[in-house]
Amino acid sequence: MNRTLLTPPRLDPTPIFELHRSNYAAELLTAAVSHFRIFDRFVRGPKTAGELRADLGLEERPAVVLLTALRAFGLLKEDGLGRLDLSELARDHLTSGGPFDVSDYIRLGADNRDVSVLVERLRSNRPAGTASQNSSAAYTYQAGVSSPMDQSDTAERLTLALAGRARNVAPALAERVPMGTAKTLLDVGGGTGLYSIAFLQKNPGLRAIVWDRPEVLNVTAKLATEHGVADRLECLAGDMFTDRVPPADVVLLSNVLHDWNVPECRRLISRCAAALPRGGRLLIHDVFLNDALDGPLPIALYSAALFCVTEGRAYSAAEYRSWQKEAGLTPGPVRPTLIHCGVLPAVKEG
Repeated sequence: MNRTLLTPPRLDPTPIFELHRSNYAAELLTAAVSHFRIFDRFVRGPKTAGELRADLGLEERPAVVLLTALRAFGLLKEDGLGRLDLSELARDHLTSGGPFDVSDYIRLGADNRDVSVLVERLRSNRPAGTASQNSSAAYTYQAGVSSPMDQSDTAERLTLALAGRARNVAPALAERVPMGTAKTLLDVGGGTGLYSIAFLQKNPGLRAIVWDRPEVLNVTAKLATEHGVADRLECLAGDMFTDRVPPADVVLLSNVLHDWNVPECRRLISRCAAALPRGGRLLIHDVFLNDALDGPLPIALYSAALFCVTEGRAYSAAEYRSWQKEAGLTPGPVRPTLIHCGVLPAVKEG
């Protein structure tokens, strides 16, 4: 049977993704200086994150996205008491009226359309495409909510757009995570199915279930045939938040959780963990912020991108581990894959 093999790329495409997301640095800085005047809020001394959130009138998710970026920029720092304060760079150059203040220069971009859109997102805590809190979602699906991912033409286009990154990362993930004696892999929100396909090509005795929306699975089925694994890959339509979780030895959440806010992440991890057998594994494959939420810079910028088009953001390994433990799992160490991603495994003990 002719089939397309998934292999790791010859060159690491990570710099391309960093360039693609770099616009968020200018937009976040301009928003902080011009619209939120964050740096002038520290003239009387440090503030806790909660105090600053209250001053800014921001909910937790947008506040984490914005403040993580400013810490990654080296403009805010944490003092010995766990409060936020200005770095020397910000104090010298971003507080109004100082001899070396460049704030007015930054404010030249205050009326830029992309900056204005980002500010509206931060203040409303809603992703792109939402006229109200419950009206629609940009790139995710939720029951009772209008979504492009539930329409055949847009679902196919968006799913195939995400395939470019997956073709690079999936073989790296399959190489770094041995399946051992596992017989079945459940790929939750698996989209193109390329992560499952990579595992199937690496493990001839493995079967996989890609669990996603019907319109998305049309793409999955085509790719499974193209890569010669259609006989071992089941396309199962369903809602990961409401339908029964299919039984499997290993459950994969690859670049899924970052689309959702904290309550949904905790709920989804708990549902997946409950469906695992004793000794089963939950794999969270995603990007990871530092546990201190102060970087790394590329992930902080990606978090802003996620914030603008989904209900989520980037999370730290510490956040994910706390939710895994809450669900009765024992987390392991993060293993890097590619394009800033890594895999965080957790085992369901006896």
